[in-house]
Amino acid sequence: MSAQRPRYAVVIPTTGRASLATVLRALDANTGQPPEEVLVVDDRPQPAAPLELPETELPVWTVRSGGRGPAAARNAGWRIADSEWVVFLDDDVVPDPSWREQIAEDLDVGSDVGACQATIRVPLPGDRRPTDWERGTAGLTTAWWITADMAYRREVLDACGGFDEEFPRAFREDADLALRVQAMGWRLVTGSRITEHPVRPAGFLASVRAQAGNADNAIMRRKYGRRWRRRIGEGPGRTRRHFATTVAGLIALTAACGRRPGWRAAAKFSATAWSVLTAEFLLRRILPGPRTPGELARMAVTSVLIPPVACWHRLRGEVRNLRPRPRKPAAVLFDRDDTLIRDVPYNGDPTKVRPMRGARGALDRLRVHRVPIGIVSNQSGVARGLLSESDLAAVNAEVRRRLGPFDTWQCCVHDEAAGCGCRKPAPGLIERAATQLRVSPRDCVVVGDTGADVEAAVAAGAKAILVPTERTRAEEITSALLTAEVAPTIEAAIERVLGGSS
Repeated sequence: MSAQRPRYAVVIPTTGRASLATVLRALDANTGQPPEEVLVVDDRPQPAAPLELPETELPVWTVRSGGRGPAAARNAGWRIADSEWVVFLDDDVVPDPSWREQIAEDLDVGSDVGACQATIRVPLPGDRRPTDWERGTAGLTTAWWITADMAYRREVLDACGGFDEEFPRAFREDADLALRVQAMGWRLVTGSRITEHPVRPAGFLASVRAQAGNADNAIMRRKYGRRWRRRIGEGPGRTRRHFATTVAGLIALTAACGRRPGWRAAAKFSATAWSVLTAEFLLRRILPGPRTPGELARMAVTSVLIPPVACWHRLRGEVRNLRPRPRKPAAVLFDRDDTLIRDVPYNGDPTKVRPMRGARGALDRLRVHRVPIGIVSNQSGVARGLLSESDLAAVNAEVRRRLGPFDTWQCCVHDEAAGCGCRKPAPGLIERAATQLRVSPRDCVVVGDTGADVEAAVAAGAKAILVPTERTRAEEITSALLTAEVAPTIEAAIERVLGGSS
């Protein structure tokens, strides 16, 4: 569509599996437009040694994410990337030899497309029927929007805050992101590139351990309602049958231990129900498979264990969802200078914009939690003739580029002599921001570094959090302790705003 191919970066989260080297070598051996950079995110909790990476001609960088799971690892990667597109690859896939040529075409799409998925190919044995585990992996070929190979526009990730780190596993976090992106009006499409996803070696009880994902299914139900599976292209699942099987088994065991009349009949009826349900589940898994002695033994044992384990994890997830959640603010409004970016007096030069430490991460946490964010900033340099409105606009554009999009942006360009109602400590900027966001100022939080920020928030009826810098006066901190809150960093301020939410 366009003469110039879109720029893209590749993000690969890993826990150090040997297959990572295969991915990097496959990318390096490709022909076509190379990525601007490859960001390998080391998600080992406490790595004893650096990752062993093969030598390639690609610009490969390593980033650490602290072992917080794939959602946090992918976020750590894309936030560093500076390309128009970010391509997420798993560390156990193998891009097709023409992958780089194909992705250049895949990403050359209309401006309404927010993400593009690869065609996933899973190699299966040609001399026998696939096992249950192999068939499960083959399901990736028809899955929607999985991050085995999924490209997102960076502006889309900016707008929604990236992956929700409430999901601790590589399960459902990709579907959740896709649903949020679609809700913002972007289209998701499938491209022409092909990526192979080999079947990962699995132990005897791998299918039982995989049931931990049922806790994440509870998160999806909370966020998207009972019919969430339809929205991600899945069937109804087996949750109800697993519960019926588990309840029948528990009743059979309980009744068998009882001595009262009628308990034996209840035990017999429940045992029959459990046997029928378990046999149906077992046959469903055995019949399509190779039916070797080892596979039959694996299916027999795991078909008994999976229903109660799946129910335990689902109940665990539902109980976690029942915990009281702090009420999120209607919006969080930030002072600009010395709160989000370093203060350069009357700055009209975009090249001097430097984000404050932790600002980007704090803003992205709010975006993930869908909390509207805005800036309320005094910019009297315009009235004083020290910078023009176009200078101010250029600096603000650079702030947006470095820190991501904001839902409202309110600046007062007057000086003290104007007597306006918008210059902080007057409440005008906060009231205007709340009006634009269609919320009440009383439901907003204002984060700033001066007493004027706190006074403006109090005057508007909003909650205020002061994040002092070396320029904040001692009396401003003392005053804020009486009328507002004081946080040591912007990350700590947002932690209070979200009440510790992930």
